[in-house]
Amino acid sequence: MTWRRGVVIKSERELELMREAGRINARALAAAVSVVRPGVTTAEIDAAATEVLGKHGAQSAFLGYPGPYPFPAATTVSVNDELVHGIPSGRRLKEGDIVSVDCGSVVEGFVADSALTVGVGEISLEAQRLIDVTQQALFACIAKMLVGNRTGDLSAAIQGYVEQHGYNVVREYTSHGVGRNMHEDPQVPNYGQAGKGMPLRVGMTIALEPMVLSGGPETRILEDQWTVASRDGQLTAHFEHSVAVTPNAPWVLTTLDDGLDEGILFRYNQYFAGQVYPVI
Repeated sequence: MTWRRGVVIKSERELELMREAGRINARALAAAVSVVRPGVTTAEIDAAATEVLGKHGAQSAFLGYPGPYPFPAATTVSVNDELVHGIPSGRRLKEGDIVSVDCGSVVEGFVADSALTVGVGEISLEAQRLIDVTQQALFACIAKMLVGNRTGDLSAAIQGYVEQHGYNVVREYTSHGVGRNMHEDPQVPNYGQAGKGMPLRVGMTIALEPMVLSGGPETRILEDQWTVASRDGQLTAHFEHSVAVTPNAPWVLTTLDDGLDEGILFRYNQYFAGQVYPVI
């Protein structure tokens, strides 16, 4: 991955551009979720998101992203034990699978990055619990995006919530700054100590992303050289929002417009519509 070193503080205008990218990214994720059902391929999920990005004049932040080879899609679609960076393909989803979709959009040079995990048809109670805990860990982390807190407070919020529910957080991959580049400083691990790390300042923007494993914390990279999976084959989940620090409250940039209902699965309305934290 490429990183832009040094924290970049965004102006009001730059935050508005990131918010616009975030709205489009939310629409793309909503479209992706709307096609998730047994028998659908992961490539069809990617195609639904790609169509929305194009319709709204946004570029993909993922397509062509440098790595072992340029990433070949607009989204990553990761199934069951696959934690992140899954490549969309002809793989067909089955009843009971869980699928994580991650999308990045670019508007006038500014990036929004967000992700979520959903069930395919009827899923097990344990799979649903993993999804719920991961989503709530994201919300617990967002609540710490306040002036005067530190990056360690974000890490500790994720780790504390996840581990108290009996799961593990990933060690090798992190939340990260986001802006003109998809990956900027600061790097924010999914684990850490409250009160440590870089102070949060107005205008900082971070893509907060708990990556949670139901088994051990170890991961492996699959033969495609991109997909990261749990080493023990146990289920994983992933949620993400791009969030800005403001003088008053966290500003979740990657939500739909307040009150907008696009027929999204009801249990994700809170995630998409920004009901946890008001959209400024």
